[in-house]
Amino acid sequence: MTVLFPQVRVLWSPLTSEMVKPLQSTIQVVQFRDSLSERELKRVAGLMADYPDVRLRYEGHGNMPDLEWLRYFPGQRNFMVDDMMIETLDGLRHLPENLSDLAIGPTLKRVSLRVLERFPRLRTLYLDGHSKDIGVLGQLTELGDLTLRSVTIPDLSILLPLQRLWSLDLKLGGTKNLDLLPQIGSLKYLELWMIRGFEDLAPVSELTNLRFLVLQALSRITALPDLSRCTRLRRIHLETMKGISDLTPLAHAPALEQLLLIDMPHLRLEHLEPLRNHPSLSSIRVGMGSVKRNQAAVEMLGLPDVDPPSADLFA
Repeated sequence: MTVLFPQVRVLWSPLTSEMVKPLQSTIQVVQFRDSLSERELKRVAGLMADYPDVRLRYEGHGNMPDLEWLRYFPGQRNFMVDDMMIETLDGLRHLPENLSDLAIGPTLKRVSLRVLERFPRLRTLYLDGHSKDIGVLGQLTELGDLTLRSVTIPDLSILLPLQRLWSLDLKLGGTKNLDLLPQIGSLKYLELWMIRGFEDLAPVSELTNLRFLVLQALSRITALPDLSRCTRLRRIHLETMKGISDLTPLAHAPALEQLLLIDMPHLRLEHLEPLRNHPSLSSIRVGMGSVKRNQAAVEMLGLPDVDPPSADLFA
């Protein structure tokens, strides 16, 4: 589950004293884009040594084709690399075994994920486009939050050992078979976005611990699953779900409080009728193609706008 709009300190060469001054408590990410000299990397490492859980993000442009410079950051527990030209992830071995958060952006060259074996206590992992040696994920049994973007796997069997997993994002890949979903961890958050050829949401019906469901741009989905057994599901976000017009399954979600219907111009007021007098629905946001229709929908249901999700949503 991605945190939106984190507070960022951006660094570049030449470094100034202002850039490496102590971090305010609001800073969540320290990011650099340019190739820094060895001396500058050591200065950044000196700063980050006091903030090992603040994310260090390297957003490169091919100036450093490997990650061997991470030898200066032996205590860094939160790291993101976003450089299309990276040729190997072997440099990740310089990070500590208690690494907790890792994000790896897309690369032009296929790189092996085998180095992830080093991090058995990893809690959060984001992978974009990487599938070589992806079976290593089954060894990361402490994972709680996993995002697979532009990754295709035949089914979810490699995730079965992840019994601590509570948040799963599948985006832009081609993983069509989600039959094993109810057997993976104890999911509270599920996001499915633009999965090629995906057409069966039935496994979602069995996620009895689910709190937050996001479905976006699933072009072959024409019906929502039965949500009557999802007794803890409190927030549902449907976006660009052009095949969905029957919202009756939402009315059967017994604990639903917050509903977002975004970029759904095909919906009409009559499609919202099943939501009238829902016993727990307390707020709604609609995007039905015009201000007039949006306002009419809000007035029909008599509900206020939805607030941003809060931590207690997952309690």
